[in-house]
Amino acid sequence: MHISKLSLVNYRNFANARLLFREGTNTIIGENGSGKSNLFRAIRLLLDDNMLRSAYRLDEGDFHRGLADWRGHWIIISLEFEKIVSDEAIQALFQHGTAIVGEQYTEKATYNLIFRPKLHVRQLLSELAEGDQLGLAEILDGITIDSYEVVFTGKSTADFNDLTTYKNIVGDFEAVKFSKETEFPELGIRVPAVLSVAREVSFTFVQALRDVVAEFHNNRANPLLTLLKAKSGRIEADAFAPITEQVKALNDAIGGLNDVLAVRSDISQTIKAAAGEAYSPSSLSIRSDLPDEADKLFQSLKLFVGESGEAYEGNINELSLGGANLIYLTLKLLEFKYQQEKMPVANFLLIEEPEAHIHTHIQKTLFDRLNYEDTQIIYSTHSVHISEVSKIQNMNILGREGGCCEAYQPATGLEPREIASVQRYLDAVRSNLLFAKSVILVEGDAEEILIPSLVKAVMGVSLDELGISLINIRSTGFQNVGRLFHDDRIRKRCAIVTDLDTAIIDTTPHDDDSKALRKFKLHIEGAQAKGIERQLALNAFCDGNRWLTVSYAHHTFEVEFMRAGNADVVIGVLGDVYVSAHTIEEARAELQSTDVSVYGRRVLTMAANEGKGWFALLLAKAITPATAIPRYILDALVFANPALPIDVWFRVFDHRLRTNSNAGADDAVIEESRGHLDRFRRGEIALEQLNDELFKTLPADAIHDVVAAFLS
Repeated sequence: MHISKLSLVNYRNFANARLLFREGTNTIIGENGSGKSNLFRAIRLLLDDNMLRSAYRLDEGDFHRGLADWRGHWIIISLEFEKIVSDEAIQALFQHGTAIVGEQYTEKATYNLIFRPKLHVRQLLSELAEGDQLGLAEILDGITIDSYEVVFTGKSTADFNDLTTYKNIVGDFEAVKFSKETEFPELGIRVPAVLSVAREVSFTFVQALRDVVAEFHNNRANPLLTLLKAKSGRIEADAFAPITEQVKALNDAIGGLNDVLAVRSDISQTIKAAAGEAYSPSSLSIRSDLPDEADKLFQSLKLFVGESGEAYEGNINELSLGGANLIYLTLKLLEFKYQQEKMPVANFLLIEEPEAHIHTHIQKTLFDRLNYEDTQIIYSTHSVHISEVSKIQNMNILGREGGCCEAYQPATGLEPREIASVQRYLDAVRSNLLFAKSVILVEGDAEEILIPSLVKAVMGVSLDELGISLINIRSTGFQNVGRLFHDDRIRKRCAIVTDLDTAIIDTTPHDDDSKALRKFKLHIEGAQAKGIERQLALNAFCDGNRWLTVSYAHHTFEVEFMRAGNADVVIGVLGDVYVSAHTIEEARAELQSTDVSVYGRRVLTMAANEGKGWFALLLAKAITPATAIPRYILDALVFANPALPIDVWFRVFDHRLRTNSNAGADDAVIEESRGHLDRFRRGEIALEQLNDELFKTLPADAIHDVVAAFLS
């Protein structure tokens, strides 16, 4: 038996999310703040027997934070199980509590936690006339958290992620339209407390490791103590009797020490001298109180460990963070094994961010080896190393959109061969693709090296600060990765940046062409044909997909860099490419030409001589804040993140003003421009107005092309 689906409605930072799971090992990937911890808590409220009391104590802080007013709304946490085994006792549990309605033999079951207004509130809402906003406001004003109830249900048929279903059952608060019914069969039937699924499964939660040493000092959370207590209940009284006798003898021996007896006598005499015989204690003793019960005695036991390669064994707080975390994780896994031995209905192991302070090799080995029989394992992680060894069909990706957290399944709707091609890419290319807020895909090393440098130099912020990850595909096979970005899969923006490779010269052959020129013409003619073919294929691939776009360089990246007005940058690296003074001067003259066939051929020759990657590294060192970003790259940036926050724009313009000041701009001009920038930061003028004002004071600044792209 395994969890196949989790639905979250109005729970914490999830307005409406659906996660799909498979048998075996599943991975939940997400950046910080994407809701991983809240998601695990939701599962635990249903399946962790230690969380049942918390499940009945939900409050207003558990409602989705994007709700204008939580009052009247419902929180729904729903689990769907599949492949329920045919054992008679297990079937009885689900048939009476959570089975899918209409199934004689249960293979699927639902189990839901619903936090909703009590019957009298639902009754009042059902009696409202459609559109009665005043009446609704009056009812909502009287609602407190005490007006709510928690119910567990099974045998449900409702699609809780469907907005129409939610409005039909809970109500349409905007239109003030509520059903006349107060109970709905599709919610299923109440599951009696005696049939709690949490009491029938083996469930272990390994929380994110923040402070391992503190966990070992906490008797309630100490994983070693948990294991010892589990074993202590199995120790036969006769087997423990000799230890009990030894502990009692040790207590007596400690209490009978001469120094202990002397102190006891001194205390007694001092009390009598101070308070008198009538008010002094009738008796007083000092005794050792070592426990002689197994579970209490075990509390005195501590774990001593030696680091790898060391003979010395130290306390847990003497270990490295990684070593302590690995020990903690090991003990929690052993705790899970002890539970598994009890032959429960199903086994669930949830591990939250196991990568903390653990070496990358151990992370991947750990993920690969944790594969317990008849156990569903769910990891959450923001480690690229664990994501690299995760199968995308067993993966849920969490992302933030506005104030909400959303869940995506990257393999939804893909054919097996398409999944295999994506998986091969993720295995071969170590990237943070799955963690990105938005993505720009490029085809080669030159773009990977120069685009981040261009953005940082010109805008003063990094791609990371813009929320954009740049991924080098190292080919033009963008479809293999681009298909991940789709309404049915990852709903994040992805801009593809590629070259059309349009010929920079007339490719018509002539009799007097040299052998080298004929070869060059054939090469660029072939590249141009492939560019046209690529453009047609990519345009068709992206058509109708709001998450994908393509930005084309008319020629190649190096030529477009020159066309944008960056000849000085390329000229600045001539001495690193050529040794001969004559060749340098010849190249300088060609790069200063306005004819693309002249400067284009020279820059391509330089890139070919050095290698595109090495040439890009040379250019990256020569880039300055005055360098221009080619427009097609700006278009990709705009698509990836079209709405930069005010504070980001402030930093961009502040960078430009400091750049101009350092370049010798008039102090009065800088002061006037900064005044406009401060007005923008206060919200007194818009971005377009700020750019217009700065165009008057700094008309030649490179920022104006950047702003024009974002405003277009």
